[in-house]
Amino acid sequence: MHSKKLVSIALLGLLAIVLAACAGAAGDPGPAGVAGPAGPAGAEGPAGAAPSAADLTCTECHNDTSQLTGKVLAWEESLHGSGTSAAYAGGRGSCAACHSGSDFSAMVAAGQNPGTYEFEAPNVTRQDCRACHEIHTTFTSDDWALETTDPVTLYAFEDQTFDGGEGNLCVNCHQPRRQIAEAVDGMIEITSTHWGPHHGPQSTMLLGLGGAGVEGRASAHALMVEDTCVSCHLGEGADHTFAPNVAACESCHAELEDFDYNGVQTEVEALTAELGEKLEAAGLIHDGHPNPGT
Repeated sequence: MHSKKLVSIALLGLLAIVLAACAGAAGDPGPAGVAGPAGPAGAEGPAGAAPSAADLTCTECHNDTSQLTGKVLAWEESLHGSGTSAAYAGGRGSCAACHSGSDFSAMVAAGQNPGTYEFEAPNVTRQDCRACHEIHTTFTSDDWALETTDPVTLYAFEDQTFDGGEGNLCVNCHQPRRQIAEAVDGMIEITSTHWGPHHGPQSTMLLGLGGAGVEGRASAHALMVEDTCVSCHLGEGADHTFAPNVAACESCHAELEDFDYNGVQTEVEALTAELGEKLEAAGLIHDGHPNPGT
C-alpha cells in the first residue's frame, strides 16, 4: 500500500513537470474561421414621423401654385418653345450650339462662342427650361438662376463686347455669326447662302454695329435698360411668351401706348418695303429670300 502511494505521488510529480515544460508564450492566432449564418432579424422598429412638405426643397418649385405650369404654357406659345429651331438646324454640327437646347447648355459650360463651337454628334432637343436655367442643380428655387449672365465677346466684331445684364444670356446666340466683310469700291463678296450677318443681328443692332451707311451714336437703350433683352421681352412678370411689353418702356416714356413711338416703326416699315422692292428689282432677293451668289 505504501509503495502504491509513492508511485502515485511520483507520477503526479512527473505530470506536473511535463505540464510545466509544455507551458510557454502563446503563439500567433490562427486564421479566422468561416463566418456563421446570420442570426434572425430583429423586431421591426416604430415608424418615423412623416416629413413635412416644408422640409422638401422640391416644393419650392413643384407646389400647388400655377407659377411653374404658367411659365411652361407661356413658353410653349413662344417661337423658342415651339421646337421649330431645333427641327430646322439642331442636327447640324455648326448650328447645334444655338438650335439645340442641350447643346446650347454644353456650349455655355465649355465657355465657347457659337461662331467657333462645333458638335460632332449633336444632341437635338428643343429649347426648354434647362437651356436657360440651372434646373435640378440644387433642387431649390436657386435653380431658376440663368445659365450665364457673363458679358459676351461678339464674334463678328473685333474687340466688341455686349454687357447687358441678364440679356447677356440671349446674346450668346442673338449675334451675327459671320464676320462682316469690308466693302471694296462699294461691293462686298458674299461667300455664304446667308445674305448678311446670319439671322442674329439683334444685339449688334442695339449697339449700333454693322449698319450700312449709318453714322452717329448707338441707341441709348443698350445702356439705359438694365437687363436689355430680358427687361423688354419678359418684363416684371417674367412673361415667357417673350412678347415685348410696353410697360418696360414707361419709366422713360410715360404716355407710351404702343411701340410706334413718334411713328418711327411706321416709317421704318415703309422704308424696308421700299428697299425690298429695289433688292428684288436688282435680282438680289426673290420673294423675301436671298439669291445665293448675287
